[in-house]
Formats: sequence, structure tokens, C-alpha cells
Amino acid sequence: MDIIKNADLFSLPTTTVKDFKSVFTDSTKIQLILSSSLMEGYTRVKPPYTEFRKGIKAEFYDGHDRPVATITSKYAKLLEDKNLWELKDSVRATNEKNEKLETDLLYWDRNKDLFYTDRFVRITSEDQIVMGIGMKSDSRFTNWWIKDVSATIPINDEE
Repeated sequence: MDIIKNADLFSLPTTTVKDFKSVFTDSTKIQLILSSSLMEGYTRVKPPYTEFRKGIKAEFYDGHDRPVATITSKYAKLLEDKNLWELKDSVRATNEKNEKLETDLLYWDRNKDLFYTDRFVRITSEDQIVMGIGMKSDSRFTNWWIKDVSATIPINDEE
């Protein structure tokens, strides 16, 4: 009984979902598909949050038949009161122009439709690699901006 009395039940998740997939639509058109192998919700703590310790995948459709952007990470956390996502560990994003973003930490503010980080980023397109510190982008990764560019490397198509 002493163990039960001393246990912090509020630190346990209130919701646990394995292998989940959530589809967000607007007027019957798919906007976003979120999936993860493990989701844990913590609603008894302040601020409440949802944790994805085994990573997450987000596919943005915007009503199209195929995703216009995709983002994955090995860890994610949603601060529900701010509608702010924290994506960590091997964050990868791809847009419809096949540009690829790589970083270790990325925030996704759903209220402002904004991705941002103050960490090292690398964006690879078909003709160049751009590296730098700090980045902002819309959540579809179509309009991105790197704060402190440290290198722009052209990719030559030599045959």
C-alpha cells in the first residue's frame, strides 16, 4: 500500500493509442493525415500535452490526391494549449518540388501555419544544397527561409 500511496498517478498517460492514424478533412477533402505507432496523452498535468515517443509522420494534402508535403521525426510532442508541435531527432520534410529538409529540432505552430527552428538545417533540391542556422517556413514547406546561411553548394549534373 505504501508504494501505491507514493506513486504519482498524475505522471501516467490518460490516453494511450498504438498504431494510430488520424485524418483531418475540410469539406470532405483530405487536408492532413497524422500517424504514429504510439501516442500518449497527458491531460492531468499543466500544461496538457500529447507525446509521440516512437515518432510521427504528417502528410499534407490540401485537398489534392497525393501529399503536397510530408514530415517525419523520431520523437514529437504536442503542447495542446498552444497548438504547438515539437519535432525532434532526425526530422525530415519533403515538399512537392522534392526539396528535402533535414534538422534535429523543428517547431510547428499550427495557429500561425509555421515551421521554425534555431538549429542547423540542410535543404537539398535537385540543383543545390543550402545549409545554415535557423529556418522559417509555411507548414507545407513551399516558402522557406534560412536565417544564417553557411553554405550553398550547387549540384552539377556531370555525365
